[in-house]
Amino acid sequence: MSITRRSLLMAGAALASTWNARAQNRGDVIIAKQVADRIKEHVGIPWATDTVDGIIIGSPGITISGVATTMMATLDVLQRAAAGGQNMVITHEPTFYSHQDATEPLAKDPTFLAKREFIAAHEIVVFRLHDHWHRMTPDGIDQGMRAELGWANHAVENSAGEFAFPASQLREFAAAMQARLGARSMRIVGDPKLPIRRVIARWGYASLMPDLINAAARTDVDLIVVGETREWELVEYVQDQIAAGANKALIVLNHVISEQAGMKYCAKWMKDFIPEVPVEFVPTQEPFWQLKSSRA
Repeated sequence: MSITRRSLLMAGAALASTWNARAQNRGDVIIAKQVADRIKEHVGIPWATDTVDGIIIGSPGITISGVATTMMATLDVLQRAAAGGQNMVITHEPTFYSHQDATEPLAKDPTFLAKREFIAAHEIVVFRLHDHWHRMTPDGIDQGMRAELGWANHAVENSAGEFAFPASQLREFAAAMQARLGARSMRIVGDPKLPIRRVIARWGYASLMPDLINAAARTDVDLIVVGETREWELVEYVQDQIAAGANKALIVLNHVISEQAGMKYCAKWMKDFIPEVPVEFVPTQEPFWQLKSSRA
């Protein structure tokens, strides 16, 4: 019997079909929609209809080879995920530069087009997990940040985001945070020698009002920690507190670093219900760097 190229291709296709069928029976094949559905099932709260969460780009029917969790689906993150064999990216923050991931204003923008083309060429699916990750009990970001910083045992009961510590100077406290998080661009307001005992943390963006005005005004709170904030709100308020004689401090970590560990925890969380493919954390690069400060 002669063996032709066509017969080899047909045999190969049949064999591939058999392998795929067996893999499906074993549960080794999973598509993007199945990953998304399992996330929705495991958050432990009803899935909201008014939410930014869900598939942002990519086909729900794409077969997934690996899952990457990340703080922000930058092009650099997507490139590293693709190189690692991960074609589904679970991101906490937007992919296309606005909270709602609106792409209409970017229709002719070369950076947007390059990113979209990379996603399409590598058959990547991006799923956003923001609202529900925060609304879970416990909050997924807070869970990860507490673990990364070693603050779990310092949490004040029944007071979200509040922590109590043995007294240490602000300079030392900030240095320990920087080392734990690998931060290179955190900014600090306050006397480097100020004793820190009571801390209020708001991961990610935080405004003064209504988010923090009551906490910042408390005389027993020494330090506020945030990811980012407007300088004419919370920063100015803390500066004025200090000028008025209060013992106060503020640490601005930057947004990526202030929530990054929450998405590291997300990978660990997802491994329990996505056994078919590897689930790995791909860190987002901290965007800022600083010249050495002359103070502190």
